[in-house]
Amino acid sequence: MFTLLYPALAILVGFALLIWSADKFVLGASNTARSFSISPLIVGVVIVGLGTSAPEMLVSAIAAAEGNTGLSIGNAIGSNITNVGLMLGLTALFYPLHIHSKLLKREMPLLLIILGLSYCLLWDQYLSFLNGLLLIAMMFAMLGFTIWEAKKHNEDSLAQEILDELPEEVSKGHALKWLIIGILVLIGSSRLLVWGAVEVAEYFKVSDLIIGLTVVAIGTSLPELATTIAAARKREFDLAVGNIIGSNIFNILGVMALPGLINPGSFDAAVLTRDYPVMLALTVVLIIFSIAWRKGKTGILSRLEGALLLAGYLAYMFWLYKDTMATAL
Repeated sequence: MFTLLYPALAILVGFALLIWSADKFVLGASNTARSFSISPLIVGVVIVGLGTSAPEMLVSAIAAAEGNTGLSIGNAIGSNITNVGLMLGLTALFYPLHIHSKLLKREMPLLLIILGLSYCLLWDQYLSFLNGLLLIAMMFAMLGFTIWEAKKHNEDSLAQEILDELPEEVSKGHALKWLIIGILVLIGSSRLLVWGAVEVAEYFKVSDLIIGLTVVAIGTSLPELATTIAAARKREFDLAVGNIIGSNIFNILGVMALPGLINPGSFDAAVLTRDYPVMLALTVVLIIFSIAWRKGKTGILSRLEGALLLAGYLAYMFWLYKDTMATAL
């Protein structure tokens, strides 16, 4: 077990540095953008949104560059499953989430459409450069649409909560300093995390896909958990749910695109037969739970529904465990 000491430490230190550097990156990037007189709402939607997905994107890019495409794809899909089942499920257990935002109610079905389109792109079990290009183009189109919607409905509760959560203002010098430090530490910690995850996968003789779906997905989703719980505690419920929906859109369009752009190749069939259907199912369940079925009522993600999402996540983890054991025999 001593041979696992350094990889395990690499994973723990990598996670800690990822979370810290993602926060500093958002602080530096948002203030740098504001110093160029960019709209605060655009800063909130784009910079802060990308910042919470920065750990997934950097880990995915480095894993793909080093030939661990399974870890990249597993990280994207596993993060989405973790965000809905574990992160949102846990949050709703403690803070029932009241959903008022019209923007958010539009983004949920849009996420489902994006999941369906990306599933079609992956149907041949090959993530090509063209697939990656289409996904990243859709991400930029989605960003443009989100900004347009937020500006059009700037009185919406979600738009206001995004503005309220912008990082503190610092001088341009400090902003550039934290931007550079954030990027450098993000890259370094991502490399450290990928190395540790691959070493653990090889030691236990499991695929890098499984490690991406579990350990790496949970670790890179920790910034979303912190943001979601903090928003829920302040009763910014639309932001709490919107953070997860936005992150999941980024994960599919941005994170999933990177292995195709950097290192195109085939992937395990289980992605399409096991992992993607679970992600789709949890997304559909979240939408059903969040919709106010009676006109004029507010959508509520209750404690019971949070418990059901969490139970779905735990069942999926058990499924992965059984598949891993069956493969090992």
